[in-house]
Amino acid sequence: MATEEIDRASGVGLRSERGPILLAVMLSISLVAIDATILATAVPSVVDDLGGFTQFPWLFSIYLLAQAVSVPIYGKLADLRGRKPIMLLGVGLFVLGSVLCGFAWSMPALIAFRLIQGLGAGAIQPIGMTIVGDIYTVAERAKVQGYIASVWGISSFVGPALGGVFADFVSWRWIFFVNIPLGLAAAWVLTRRFQENVDRQTSHKIDYPGAVLLAVGGSLLLLGLLEGGVVWDWDSAASIAILTAAVVLLVVFVLVERRAAEPILPLWVLGQRVLNSANSSALLIGVLMVGLSTYVPLFAQKVLGTSALVAGFALAAMTLGWPIAASLAGRIYLRVGFRTTMLMGSVIVVIGAVLLLTVESGSGVLHLAAACFVIGLGLGFSASPSVVAAQSSVAWQTRGVVTGANMFARSVGSAVGVAVFGAVANGVVAARIGDSHADLESLPGDVLAPAIHDVYYGAAAAAVLLVAAVAFMPNRIVEQPLAK
Repeated sequence: MATEEIDRASGVGLRSERGPILLAVMLSISLVAIDATILATAVPSVVDDLGGFTQFPWLFSIYLLAQAVSVPIYGKLADLRGRKPIMLLGVGLFVLGSVLCGFAWSMPALIAFRLIQGLGAGAIQPIGMTIVGDIYTVAERAKVQGYIASVWGISSFVGPALGGVFADFVSWRWIFFVNIPLGLAAAWVLTRRFQENVDRQTSHKIDYPGAVLLAVGGSLLLLGLLEGGVVWDWDSAASIAILTAAVVLLVVFVLVERRAAEPILPLWVLGQRVLNSANSSALLIGVLMVGLSTYVPLFAQKVLGTSALVAGFALAAMTLGWPIAASLAGRIYLRVGFRTTMLMGSVIVVIGAVLLLTVESGSGVLHLAAACFVIGLGLGFSASPSVVAAQSSVAWQTRGVVTGANMFARSVGSAVGVAVFGAVANGVVAARIGDSHADLESLPGDVLAPAIHDVYYGAAAAAVLLVAAVAFMPNRIVEQPLAK
């Protein structure tokens, strides 16, 4: 028994027996990770070629909508049908969407093809993390988290660089074509090396009404939060109608799930201490991430006067701190427990948020980057252990649902962050110049600085709430079996 445990522990890494599966997961996740940064740098070239300047924000919104609402559905399907077919479906959709985006002839076509990409991304990230939860123990995932986190860390630098090179020297279309070899390699390794035992003899009843209600209700909720105060006023008829319809559909969804034989999102997910702490933490992490990714580059460029490239690398300091902390977090939570590790991380996030509040118009960009780095460290110590704890607290049959719910909570947090921080910034602008100004990029630095500074106060408040959320996490988790 001891020898088996030693063999399993030593089999962590890309050269181990399970290494090819880990590599396939890393390649798959890299599709999503690179996409998060590569397109932003090429938007001017896309607009110059296709036009549709007023429509280009939908390149990001439609992707986020499709990804967010499909995550819980894929999680349930992975529990019913197995991880492999759903992961291959996600990679296939993402690659198909990438090819179509590369050949897009207009902005509306590109937006439509981004929706296909988003549907693929909705499967890749949660199912990839579920596969990791299936084949590695808690102790092993302490090391594996470092590999997964490194994908995001590398992508934060590679994405903007590739986007700039393709846009300036080749064609913006190659920011999509570059996904083809990555996706094909991931699919090939998964097909050849990943084997799982799924009980296909048991008949399952897929909760189609629940899936439709969640997809439509969730889409309307995210749409209302993302576009409220931007495309339409918060008190407009469109905003009220969309958010009201979202609430009604989600209430009906809850009623349907209470009666469904195999609900797409079981309500017991909302009734467990471990999952409540993990999901509320994910939601707040989503709020913090969008606050940083949206307003740090804007502050660096418009207030501190840096170039877009320097502003991007100031933000990249956060994604550099995250994988460093995530790779160390595993060793720490194995020794002192999940709650202690996550509390340490959330306190570091608070320290970083306070440091961010000290950044002023006369500060250097390194001051801003340092605050982002500290926040990234804290998020790495908070986010990774919460996912591991959630996955470890349930058996194989519900691990996909649990992982999907966690990812969905983070997506909702991002949408809430967009809405709240946008309202805060516009409120400050309105108080100073007598008019709400959704197009913050066009404002002078002396008007923009106090608006963004108040957003940082909001981020600090979210950081304090994160401390409260992780305090409810048990320190030790009774690990469930890896496989069925």
